[in-house]
Amino acid sequence: MALCLGQVFSKDKTFRPRKSFEPGTQRFELYKKAQASLKSGLDLRKVVQLPEGENINDWIAVHVVDFFNRINLIYGTVSEFCTERTCPIMSGGLRYEYRWQDGDDYKKPTKLPALKYMNLLMDWIETNINNEDIFPTRVGVPFPKNFQQRAMTEKICN
Repeated sequence: MALCLGQVFSKDKTFRPRKSFEPGTQRFELYKKAQASLKSGLDLRKVVQLPEGENINDWIAVHVVDFFNRINLIYGTVSEFCTERTCPIMSGGLRYEYRWQDGDDYKKPTKLPALKYMNLLMDWIETNINNEDIFPTRVGVPFPKNFQQRAMTEKICN
């Protein structure tokens, strides 16, 4: 990912965001949503606060899935520009490199191109949120006892 961002950001220039987006595109829709949330004047603490009478596990599950859906939209707009050649590693800037380990296909932390890493990550998250043993969707089926810990940390799998 660092190489992709390197094409956008340059030490010689100040990054200037695109002023307008073509109506009807996914970017335009994301832009409208971002602008609406910035201008809404919402108190984010109140927005994420558990509504009175609601189950905390249901509330967390809804937000985890919503967050995944939003990240998936953003990822979709970036992924077309990031190839194995242009983004050979998954990084968080020059100081951080992310390696994939899932215990199955990748037993040890493995250096992967950013696109491959993100595809594996998004598939892994989707598999977990679709797992009825972790995120039950049927009325009356209880959440696992360790649901909050699993949903709010990296320990979704075992």
